[in-house]
Amino acid sequence: MEERRTFHVADYVVFSLMLVISAGIGVYYRCTGGKQKTTREFLMADRKMGVLPVALSLLASFTSAITLLGGPAESYTFGTQFWVIIFSYFFTFPVCGQVFLPIFYRLELTSAYEYLELRFSRPVRILGTCNYMLQMVVYMGIVLFAPALAIEAVTGLNVWISVVSMGVVCTFYTTLGGMKAVIWTDVFQCVIMFAGMITVLIKGSIEAGGIARVFRVAAESDRIDFFNFSPDPTIRHTVWCLVVGGAFNNMAIYATNQAQVQRYLAVGTEKQAKRAMWLNLPGVILSISIVQLCGLIIHARYHGCDPLKNGIVARSDQLLPYYVMEVLDIPGLPGLFISGIFSGALSTISSGINSLAAVTLEDLIKPTLKVLKKKDMTEERATLVSKILVVGFGGLCMLFAVLASTMGQVLQASNSVFGAIGGPLLGLFSLGMLFPWANSAGAIVGLLSGIFIAFWIAVGAKIFPPYSPTKSTSIADCILPNVTMANATTPTVPFATNVISTLMPTDEPRPAIAELYTLSYMWYSATAFAVVVVVGLLVSFITGPNKPQQVDPRLICPVFDRLLCCLPLPQSWRHSLHCGVRHSQQEHEHSEGESPETAASRLSEAATARGEQTSTGAPKPLRQQTRV
Repeated sequence: MEERRTFHVADYVVFSLMLVISAGIGVYYRCTGGKQKTTREFLMADRKMGVLPVALSLLASFTSAITLLGGPAESYTFGTQFWVIIFSYFFTFPVCGQVFLPIFYRLELTSAYEYLELRFSRPVRILGTCNYMLQMVVYMGIVLFAPALAIEAVTGLNVWISVVSMGVVCTFYTTLGGMKAVIWTDVFQCVIMFAGMITVLIKGSIEAGGIARVFRVAAESDRIDFFNFSPDPTIRHTVWCLVVGGAFNNMAIYATNQAQVQRYLAVGTEKQAKRAMWLNLPGVILSISIVQLCGLIIHARYHGCDPLKNGIVARSDQLLPYYVMEVLDIPGLPGLFISGIFSGALSTISSGINSLAAVTLEDLIKPTLKVLKKKDMTEERATLVSKILVVGFGGLCMLFAVLASTMGQVLQASNSVFGAIGGPLLGLFSLGMLFPWANSAGAIVGLLSGIFIAFWIAVGAKIFPPYSPTKSTSIADCILPNVTMANATTPTVPFATNVISTLMPTDEPRPAIAELYTLSYMWYSATAFAVVVVVGLLVSFITGPNKPQQVDPRLICPVFDRLLCCLPLPQSWRHSLHCGVRHSQQEHEHSEGESPETAASRLSEAATARGEQTSTGAPKPLRQQTRV
């Protein structure tokens, strides 16, 4: 076997340059503008960011190291079925743009979870915030651990040294430069990521003899699979679970995730926020397609000598970096690729710890001070607290990387986390925005029920792993003296780290409840969403539903107005479709070109003119209304 290549001096130069530039962006924004002295600048970038940098920042967070490493491993191990998830985004973005984004933007929120207090109560807001914090800390641990594996595979650098290095650099520039540094480093890192992956795609396709040969070899090993329309929800990937289940997974990210919402609110107008979101669509399609193609290219090279089976690499997530070191033999190119993997992690973690600092400050610290009747923090003190929180969450995410090392294949692990934790949150926000009858009791019981069911299934699947057959691989072309040719074409039996998705069936008895745990991980989010909404509505009607006419219309999405906007329906029909919510033309003649401050002011004036009353007869401002 040929000796494995290592980093050239040029690779270290390219890699180091990426780190230096990322850190330099943080230093630059610490020394320019308002110098990050207010929470508005540190957490929200003064709400003056442009469309393109925000769009690229959203894309960079989506295209994490998990996508770059897990995507090729997915198509190499299971085939091309996951590619179909592209179609889920054609459902995700219209729903996000028409239902969730307008409400968040027009309320001029810093934390998305403030909505939960406005719509329900403070306990609901705290529960939602804590759920999000758990989700992001675990997810960032996975994101931080994944590229450390890649670096270890190609350079021999200890994985935990890599984890600490990434965590420190990311925390450094996020603490110094705030949201502006996060967004602009995302832009730079997005360019590096795509440059690295496109380089692998071009060089790899040439080395494989062309894309046509890549697909031919994949077809011969039964890896070309796009049209599995089986309705069986226990099959790991089908068209239905990827398109429908994937849409719910994606909405848990793009619709209600604080890291994404915070970026939407960093631009000047609602129209710009929607434009930044839609600019993600071609980028998402391109990134998914590139990583899936890279997996097929890797298979074209190793279809006769599987690096997993012959023990050269320990995990499928290390296939791409191993391939890069084998094929990209030009000094500097492996460094560019590893820089791209590193960039994917940095962009996701920086946005994550910035958003965690925002929700902790806005949803936990400030409300607690009010309950304790303490004086409000000054802007300087609040900004300092935000920076301390960024440092703290940076350290916490490094600790959770240890947990991530036991979670198996990174792509499936990340989707499972967002399904089990993000799905209930999506259900909670949907309960508030789409169902005016839902009350605080229904929201709390619904959220807790969704979390319980999702975690029950996810943990059960870890204890009783479902069987998902991998595609066959061969070591017939390998020179391995201890491996007999009789085993040369047997299906891959993955290592323990991948057991969650590929464990071979055994004759050991399994309890009947284990059948529940065979549910595809792509359905976790949709299942949790349904539980939250159904249980939340049932409890609301049992305990006494809200009267729709008493719910502030700014907190409810006029969904039928959005769906039937082009139909000249009579006003009486529209009133019936509003389900009693007092949507009026004055309240919803919102200009997408308005800033959030202008929109909030105009909506407040409309409420006063309408004569909303509290129980004492005084006008009822949105942020002070009585909770139901």
